[in-house]
Amino acid sequence: MTVPAPPPARRTAVPARRRAAAAYLVPFFVLFALVMIAPIGYAVWTSLFREQSSGLGFGGTETVFAGLGNYADALGDPALRAAFLHIVVYVALYIPLMTCAALLLALLLDSAAARAKRLFQLALFLPYTVPTVIAAIIWVYLYSPSLSPVMDWFGALGVSVDFFSAPMAVPSVVNIVTWHYVGYNMVILYAALQAIPRETLEAATVDGAGAIRTALRIKVPHIRSALVLSLLFTCVGAIQLFNEPYMLTVQSEGVNRDWSPVMYVHKAAFVDHRPGLASAAALLIALLAGALSFAVTKLGNRWKAA
Repeated sequence: MTVPAPPPARRTAVPARRRAAAAYLVPFFVLFALVMIAPIGYAVWTSLFREQSSGLGFGGTETVFAGLGNYADALGDPALRAAFLHIVVYVALYIPLMTCAALLLALLLDSAAARAKRLFQLALFLPYTVPTVIAAIIWVYLYSPSLSPVMDWFGALGVSVDFFSAPMAVPSVVNIVTWHYVGYNMVILYAALQAIPRETLEAATVDGAGAIRTALRIKVPHIRSALVLSLLFTCVGAIQLFNEPYMLTVQSEGVNRDWSPVMYVHKAAFVDHRPGLASAAALLIALLAGALSFAVTKLGNRWKAA
């Protein structure tokens, strides 16, 4: 049996739709290649070379092929290992504090007793609108004993805290980042809470569940996806930590120029003038961030399925 051919109008409509789809997609892929693929490829290429001085250093430098030498130098550098250790301690303090604070604020705003919800949402989200550099400068001022009214209050209470000391370096950074991002994560969780069917909450109330039990047994399990998303953003942001500790280097004796992994990359590239080492370290950080994202996603999926 012979299948009749489609009418000419239909045959011409299919290529037209494909051309229209391509017209929308091509600009995206061009920009993606320019801002993502090309820089990554350039970083990979740069990481395979190093600058080497000839003779006694009077003959200038030349670029020589190093293979995986820059990667070995980065992995063997105690400064980079110390930077990752700082991030481990930072994450151990920051993630529980950030997650609990954002979740608590979202639950409080979602409670029936909350008043002026829009005002509090705006007030809590407002620090996120401040650029991270400006936020760090604000807290450097608030940490300064001779300038800060907060330090004057601590002094009036008989409490002496040096936020610029080495033992307080991580807590000082954690405080700045938590202040800056807690509102952002709160908005994510609050939006997820708004998606919970009101009938489910009303049924829990009819069954005699109080506000705390409803929050722990009904609301939190329903927003697991949002919690995993917030945790994923927080972990990736922790690996990329730069602005806050970099601004503290002006005053803090416990924060040096390579305190975090990204600060190490910045110092290697622009202070030590070793672009090969900086590219290798940046790619190692990117691989670690990808592995961490994969692990968080897998664990989050298992938690959501439980």
